[in-house]
Amino acid sequence: MTRSLLLATAASAVFFPLSAHAQQVPDDDGLPEVVVTATRIPSIVADTPGARVIDSATIEQRGAVFATDILSDVPGLSVTRSGPFGGVAQVRMRGATPGKTLVLVDGAPVNDAAEPNGAYDFSGFDLGDIDRIEVLSGPQSSLWGSDAIGGVIAFTTKEIDGVAAEAEAGSFDTLRGRLGVGEANETWALGAYVSRFTTDGISVADEANGNPETDGFDNTTVGVRGRYAVSPAVTLDGSARWSQSEADLDNGFPVEDNDDRSESEQWSGVVRASVEALGLDHQFSVSASDIARETFSAFGSIFEADRQAYRWQANGVTGAATYAFGLERENSAGSISTGDSVSLGSTSAFGTARYDVSDTLSITGGLRFDDTDDFGSKTTGRVSAAWDVGPGFTLSGAYGTGFKAPTVSQAVCDYCFSSQPFPVLRPETAEGFEAAIGWRSADGRIESRATVYRLKVEDQITYIFDPLTFDSYYVNIAETATDGVELEARAILIGGFDLTLAYAWTDARDEATGLRLARVPEQAGSATLGWTGDRLSGALTVRAEGDDRDTNSATAAIRDGFVTANLNAAYVLTDNVALTARVENLADERYQQVLGYGEPGRSGYLGVRLRY
Repeated sequence: MTRSLLLATAASAVFFPLSAHAQQVPDDDGLPEVVVTATRIPSIVADTPGARVIDSATIEQRGAVFATDILSDVPGLSVTRSGPFGGVAQVRMRGATPGKTLVLVDGAPVNDAAEPNGAYDFSGFDLGDIDRIEVLSGPQSSLWGSDAIGGVIAFTTKEIDGVAAEAEAGSFDTLRGRLGVGEANETWALGAYVSRFTTDGISVADEANGNPETDGFDNTTVGVRGRYAVSPAVTLDGSARWSQSEADLDNGFPVEDNDDRSESEQWSGVVRASVEALGLDHQFSVSASDIARETFSAFGSIFEADRQAYRWQANGVTGAATYAFGLERENSAGSISTGDSVSLGSTSAFGTARYDVSDTLSITGGLRFDDTDDFGSKTTGRVSAAWDVGPGFTLSGAYGTGFKAPTVSQAVCDYCFSSQPFPVLRPETAEGFEAAIGWRSADGRIESRATVYRLKVEDQITYIFDPLTFDSYYVNIAETATDGVELEARAILIGGFDLTLAYAWTDARDEATGLRLARVPEQAGSATLGWTGDRLSGALTVRAEGDDRDTNSATAAIRDGFVTANLNAAYVLTDNVALTARVENLADERYQQVLGYGEPGRSGYLGVRLRY
């Protein structure tokens, strides 16, 4: 059944063409032209290979609570979650390991420097204050430096104007509440947001294997955002976001009920000055993030990490050229198993520009030079082009290079044991190619894009263990490659319906062994049918993943594929009040997203939404 649905989704994405996750569908006009800004110079998504935008209207239509609820529907992204509520959740982009996805919140890098691979944990990332999510797949180091080999996921928080509140209750004694208050005008804006989520949950270990204990999860998120126009040429703005989570865990081999739990606290913030001078728009920003996490178990641990980034960027337009250039300094520090803190840093210069050769052809290029404090320097680049060949068709393509410096754990060889000196590590490198064909109907009601790509990573850092000498250490030996196809489509149908389709075929493998990489399903797809009426609106999403490997070894167990469906609806009582309802796992499918970890059966939630 899984294979049939995946193939049907792929076929549908061809015959119902569109740019996935565009802005909210208007009732009478065509799909809006979506702009992505994480490219440093604003670019049309349809002309930018590997770019997608998920706006707040799409998040609300889908009833997504946490980031993992919607990122898994972006083609080429593999989201793995070790347990449904609070379990570690990581994203692999185009087969690259989780530490090769750079995560930004209002421009602040928030990857965990103390995590062995530098990966970000999405498990407690609440979406209530998020205005848009931008996804850039493929090597983006020419824009953002290290950590962006697989791509970039950039979150932008909302500028609140008025009062918005939500309350919801449902299965597993789940309670959720949100409140946002603010005021915004042309001169200034100031708003604050708070969210609270708590649930008794289910057993993190698969209940089918005799694990009846429930594992709860609590999350609180608080955010503030402000802006002030000092003069027509000078604007100050800033934001800060804090979250705290407590999660019951089940660890072990095999995974089974126990008393393990974790606590984590993280915050990020940015302050920025925008100044018009010398014919350019300048941005001066300082951003910071901090993560503290503690695990309570037989082998408990405490880790802390922080990052700071200092940026100057200038944007300009000269004739047919749009460009940006700037300087950056980034510092990061993370603790290791001994409790010591290790610091890393880099200084960078970058430039990117788009030149409109004609009304139908544009070329974009970028270069970046990164000088790391400990691992030498690296220059990366990216070039892309988009050609409107008509009628409605756009051809686009890109080639880019990337790099990733060793993490804190890798740099000092944490958890390493050897009688010989540890190998001297080099930065990992990558190159990626992609080509896409997009189509937009004359009336703008249908859009689609098909993308083929290849991503190759060399000198990948791997932790190895020698059973003969019991030596263990990090070394640059692995080479991986991913070939893939991504299909996406969106259409405005009759009667208030809209349809969004996505499908990905991902062949991610270890070049040395030829084995498929773990936790990157070869096939994945989703279909969302939305409907908007005078008072009632809703969306039905069906999602499927094919079989998946549990580890990279030749004897890895296989996690079976699955199909799930979620239903979300809202009924408007007045201009200010709406009732909401969600049903997850509509067909009560028994499945595992990660082998050994349970997922909830059918569950339901009712709520109310207030806006003034």
